[in-house]
Amino acid sequence: MSWNDLRKVLATTVLSLVMLASMGIAPVGASETMDIRSSCWTSSRLSDDLVTVVNSPRRWTCGDRTYSLDGERTLLRFEIGPHDVLPRYLFSRRSALVAMHLLAIDRDGEMRQTSLPAGELLSALSGGYFKAPLPDVTHDTRQVVVAFDLPSHRMTLERAYLSSSDLAMGPEHLRSLLLLATLAGMLFIPVIFNAAFYRILGEPFLLWHSLLTISLLLTILVSSGLAVVLFDPPAMTLSWMTTVIFGVTVASGAMFTHSFIEPGRMHPLLRRALLVCAAWAMFLSLSHAAFPFVGRSIQSTIYTAAFAPVVIIFILSVADALRRGSRAAKFQAIGYTPVIMAGLVRLATGVVPWLESNDAMLLFYTGCLCEALFTALGVADRFMTIKRERDSARFEADVLERLSERDALTGLLNRRAIEQNFDKLRAEGYRTLAVLDLDHFKSINDVHGHVVGDAVLKAVAEALQADPQVHAFRLGGEEFVLLVRGEDGQARVDRRRRAIPLVVANTVPHLGRPVTASMGVADTSTNADVDFAELYEQADKLLYEAKLSGRNRTRGTLVQGSKSYVEPGFGTSTKSPECFRSPKTAPGDVRQ
Repeated sequence: MSWNDLRKVLATTVLSLVMLASMGIAPVGASETMDIRSSCWTSSRLSDDLVTVVNSPRRWTCGDRTYSLDGERTLLRFEIGPHDVLPRYLFSRRSALVAMHLLAIDRDGEMRQTSLPAGELLSALSGGYFKAPLPDVTHDTRQVVVAFDLPSHRMTLERAYLSSSDLAMGPEHLRSLLLLATLAGMLFIPVIFNAAFYRILGEPFLLWHSLLTISLLLTILVSSGLAVVLFDPPAMTLSWMTTVIFGVTVASGAMFTHSFIEPGRMHPLLRRALLVCAAWAMFLSLSHAAFPFVGRSIQSTIYTAAFAPVVIIFILSVADALRRGSRAAKFQAIGYTPVIMAGLVRLATGVVPWLESNDAMLLFYTGCLCEALFTALGVADRFMTIKRERDSARFEADVLERLSERDALTGLLNRRAIEQNFDKLRAEGYRTLAVLDLDHFKSINDVHGHVVGDAVLKAVAEALQADPQVHAFRLGGEEFVLLVRGEDGQARVDRRRRAIPLVVANTVPHLGRPVTASMGVADTSTNADVDFAELYEQADKLLYEAKLSGRNRTRGTLVQGSKSYVEPGFGTSTKSPECFRSPKTAPGDVRQ
């Protein structure tokens, strides 16, 4: 399957799951027909007598659900109708508070009261809600009053309701949990991809995307009934966990965008601003989770509003990257859109006093799906792009490496190539080394010019006929080296030397004289431990002997430690190599 086909399949899967989520993940709450919502509210100090406040009709505000957190204690009154199913629990959205007091008031004025510290509140199967058991509610009960000590979020007051039971594990609820579990499971796929890609690329954006995906997974767990089904933590534990995980999600999203957008595809100020956004998000979340009552009456509003610059910078960063032609930003624009929309809904409803707070969970769940999969597609696309770039760079480096080992004029390998690869070649059986030098080459340059001299060097390279058994090198000037393997190595290099006059004559006519070469050949056995410098020195000394003996000939000998062998048909020397270490003739007098 091609990469384009894979993208189409994943995109189709995403759209299908979004449609399923839209149809199947309804707001998980109790049936509206069985809920009892508050009708009146009031506030008081913690030192005020609770019964006195409840029995003070003038203190209650009815018909206006614009709740205030200015008071230390906020009271909600629920009217129990004659046809209502008797409630057993209070349910409301999780947020930090100190304690709760629940009163059941009968027609004759009798009151039954229970109090619960925040740490004893239980998590409800309804995602993001806690539950508290009511005092005995009978058919004589006409009112239930719930008092929240130091509530920290208006949503706790706005979403409070009474119900006869927690959610039943019926087909609808099971379907919702199954879809959420499927969504959570799908978030593992990008993490697995990232782990595989990171081993190859080592790019930091893969780590940040993994952290982002894991934080989205944890958000789904703690904000839905899955956490209650799996490990049932206390409600207040889930409350501060939700706050901290939200900060990690925003911070990792900022860091992912910072490192994911290609270099040069985002304004440097915006890229640096994303770093500030990451630190700012973590500071806000940790401080809000650790100190929820410092500025309680306005803290949740300020906390929500403080994320507005983060959202703006996210939007500007992606927009700027799109304007600059970023491929990565195209995937992020699609993946982030539902999450950004959910964030804007939370901002608007959390900051504007007359709007009821809305966390847009359905939109958020859809955003989790889109963000995880579309950015995973972007990561995969970026992986392929980086891989192509690295492959291209590696190819170019290999080409440059090969060029650095080639003589530009003749195309033969150069001295660098033989020095770097000598041990490897020797291990492959190349044990014969010949040093060849053209006779009287300086006179060709002097008489015919360097252009003709270069043509002669090219013809010599052709005559040396490199093949799988022979490697030819040009060390510089008119000096060449042959490295040969096989039992007849010395004979083969001498045949190449003898071919030089004919090849040069055919290639460069009108020279007026043949071009010959002198050569020294050194050979070593398989077991002899000889490096390039030593073997070259032996061959070079034999080359000097060939020059001194009249040129246009080959001199060969064996390095100490190898068995005696002399190729018949060309000149040989049986002298020890030691006798050539101090030749009487200077190099300038011989190599011409």
